[in-house]
Parts: sequence; C-alpha cells; structure tokens
Amino acid sequence: MTTTPSSFPIASCFIKRSTPIPHQDDFTPRKSSKKKKKSSSRLVVEAVGQTQIERSKNNGEKEKLKEKESRVRKEKVNQKIASKKAISIILRKEATKAIIEKKHGNSRKLLPNTLLEALNERITALRWESALKVFELLRDQLWYKPNTGTYIKLIVMLGKCKQPQRARVLFQAMIDEGCIINHESYTALVSAYSRSGLFDEAFALLNEMKSTDGCQPDVYTYSILIKSCLQVFALDKVQELLVDMENQGIRPNTITYNTLIDAYGKAGRFEEMESTLREMLQDCGCKPDVWTMNATLRAFGGSGQIEMMEKCYDKFQNAGITPDIKTFNILLDSYGKSQKYEKMSSVMEYMQKYYFSWSLVTYNVVIDAFGRAGDLRQMEYIFRLMKSERIKPNCVTLCSLVRAYGRVEAVEKIKGVLRYIENSDVMLDIVFFNCLVDAYGRAGCLAEMKEVLEIMKSRGCKPDKITYSTMIKAYQGRGLYDRAQDLREISRQEIVTSRKVSSLQSYYRK
Repeated sequence: MTTTPSSFPIASCFIKRSTPIPHQDDFTPRKSSKKKKKSSSRLVVEAVGQTQIERSKNNGEKEKLKEKESRVRKEKVNQKIASKKAISIILRKEATKAIIEKKHGNSRKLLPNTLLEALNERITALRWESALKVFELLRDQLWYKPNTGTYIKLIVMLGKCKQPQRARVLFQAMIDEGCIINHESYTALVSAYSRSGLFDEAFALLNEMKSTDGCQPDVYTYSILIKSCLQVFALDKVQELLVDMENQGIRPNTITYNTLIDAYGKAGRFEEMESTLREMLQDCGCKPDVWTMNATLRAFGGSGQIEMMEKCYDKFQNAGITPDIKTFNILLDSYGKSQKYEKMSSVMEYMQKYYFSWSLVTYNVVIDAFGRAGDLRQMEYIFRLMKSERIKPNCVTLCSLVRAYGRVEAVEKIKGVLRYIENSDVMLDIVFFNCLVDAYGRAGCLAEMKEVLEIMKSRGCKPDKITYSTMIKAYQGRGLYDRAQDLREISRQEIVTSRKVSSLQSYYRK
C-alpha cells in the first residue's frame, strides 16, 4: 500500500463541480398564496401517483419477462429430457422402427446436442456396441450431415476395442457418404488393425496410403505401427518400419523415440533402450522430455535397478527436465517394491513440500506398498485419507486391500471390503476376483471361496485358468483332492466350450 506524500494538495483530492453551489438564500421559503400551495400540493400528489402507476407497470412487465424466461428454460430442459428418454427407449427396444414411431414419437426428430452428447459419452467409455446404435440413430435424423471427425472418433474407438472389421465397415461408409478421406482417417484404420495384431492388413493399408493422393503416411502413422509391433515383440517389423521411414524421408520425432525407449524398457532390452536414447540425444530435432524421463525410470525401477534409476533421474534433472506426478509415482512404486521405505517417505515429503497433489495412482501405489510391508494400520489410514479427499477407489485399490488382508488371514476385513463394494459402483474385473479367491484360500475359508464363483456369475465375469488353479491349490493344501479333481474337469469343459464359441464367432465374422 503506497503512502500519499505530504506535499500533495488536499484540495485536488475533491471533485471539482461544474455547476455553482447554491446559496443559502435559495433554500429560504418564500411567501405565496394558498391557491398556489394547493396547486403545488396537488401536483406533488399527482406526481407521486403517476410514479406509483409507472412502478406498478414496470413491476408487472418485469414479472411477465421473468415468467416468460422461466417458461422457455423449462421447455428447453423438458425437450432435452424427452430427447434423452427417446434415445434410451429406442436403444432398449428390439421392435421395428414403425412400432417405435407409433408408440414413442418420431425417432427422426431428436435434438442434435443431446444425441451428439450421448454418442461422445459412449465413445469415451469405449461402449462400442451402444455407440454404434446411437450413431445409427444419428444418421437417421433429418438434420444429419456426414462428418469426417465423427467417423474418425468411432474408428479409433473400435480399434481400442479390438473391432477392426467394424472399423473397416465404417471407413467404407465414410467413402460412400462422400466424406473427405485423408491421412488421419487412414491412420485411424491402420491403428485399428495393428492394435488387434493384424499386421498384414495394417501394412497393406500403409502401402495403400503411399499411393493415394493427399493420404501420405506421416510420423504419427509410423509411430502407431511401431508401438503395436513392439507390444507383441515383433522387432523385425519394427526395423522394417524404421528403414521405410528413412526411405520416405520421414524423420522420427520425440514420440517415436519415446515409444521405442518405453517398449525396450518394458521388455528388459536395456542395450537397445540405451542406444535409442543416445540416438535421440544426437538428433538435434528431438529433445528428451518428461515422457522420456518417465519411460527410462520405469524401465530401471521396475527391474529393481534402483541405483541406475537414481542416476538417470539426476541426469534428466540436470538437463532441465522437470518431473511431474507420474515421475513421483514411478519412484514411489519402485522404492515400495524394493522395500526401500525410507526413500519412499522422502519422496512423499518432497511432494508435500512442493505441493504435488496425490492422484489415484499415487494412492494406489502407497496403499500397495504398506500392504506388502504388512503395515495395515498405515494402509487403512491412507485409504481413509483417499476417500476424504474425494478420490474414488478403483479395482486396483481394492485388489491391494484384499491381497494385504489375505496375507494375514484377516477374513472380517476382507468381508468389510465386499460390503464397501456393495455400496459403490466400482467396476470389478477378473484380477480382483482372483485376488479374492486367493485371499479366502490362504485363510482356509473354502465355503467363501466357492461363493466367489457365484458372485462372478452375477456380475457377468467368467473364471479363467488362474481362478481355477488358485482354487485347486487351496483344496489340495487342505487335503480335499476330490474337489480339486472336480474343478479340473469343470475348467477343462469350460475351456472346450469357450474355444467352440470363439471359433463360431470368427466364422460368422468372416
């Protein structure tokens, strides 16, 4: 706050008046006749009455405007609700379109915003079957115009859901509807095939892109293919792609190098990872970033090479790369799995000092570390803290809790986790149920272990080889060899049935 200097003139602080100040004599009452007084009083009464009438009129107009605005808002809300209900009804019903139109109104007059929101929600959640149904409704609207961006989003989603054939159908629909086919739409289709391991089709599309005007592959196209090949350890195809990039005059970018470093690190191929990192440093156009740092730290930390991880962390920091929350999560996870709890606590103190907010992954890593150490008190405290911070636990969190309780045979605590699940909407997967089976098996609660199969069926989750092998091991450990043999027969029958179903599905897809 600045102080006003003493030499500053006080008079200038006041506002100068443009009109003269009235003299005191102007306020003295003058003598006037009674008639004039009466007329002046009448004028005052009339003026007051007129102002009251005007005010009442203004108030009435304002109330009418408010009522009109509220009516318009209600109509918009009701239209949106009705449109959403119409979408849900149309998706639920298996009847024909004519019956839907008779009973539930015209399905070709849904609101654009509501329908597009419903489509985007399903694409984000990777609910591909429901998304395609909504898209069919979208195409059936009177206001529908083909949009390349919408098609690309759907193709990318189908690629993530391992549905390349349906992605191809949509790609053909794009062409039929006259959408502009560019390298982005081709890249989305290449990604759909490569994610499913169909590399022959993906490489054929790559060659098709090279010979199509305006659809030349770019570094992003090659990076997607390289990543998919590395995930299945098809290193010969990776080298082929890198050579092809060089022949096409396409230089690798930071994303390409990071993909290679991350994949080599996860595969434990540290020589290739280090050579790629050196090549990246020699390339003037590509500078390492925080993704490079995280991929390198994850590789060394995940394999237990803590000293090497710490050296790389120092080198990256000296190079001016700032760590992010993912970096600290990797450090915490590596220290926790290596049982270096002092270093783990120092990372947590550093995060607190520099105001790094904990993410869901951070909480999961710390809960798992305390669970592995057998410190259930600290684990439960972190879990309560997580809920107080309004961070929703996921399946990984619950797996860590059940696994920790199973090690100490705390059956009541395990049942407490199940009670929490009943009152939440956490999506459970096969990994959680396998942890639950293992925990009950360790505690010798074979009846509860058998009930897990019923819970799985009720949630639409099928047991796998790990489920049955864990149960068989528990039965054998208690000397119940007959039950173990029965489970072996059940697992064999289910494997045969699943193979028949998969072969039939592949036949009908063709």
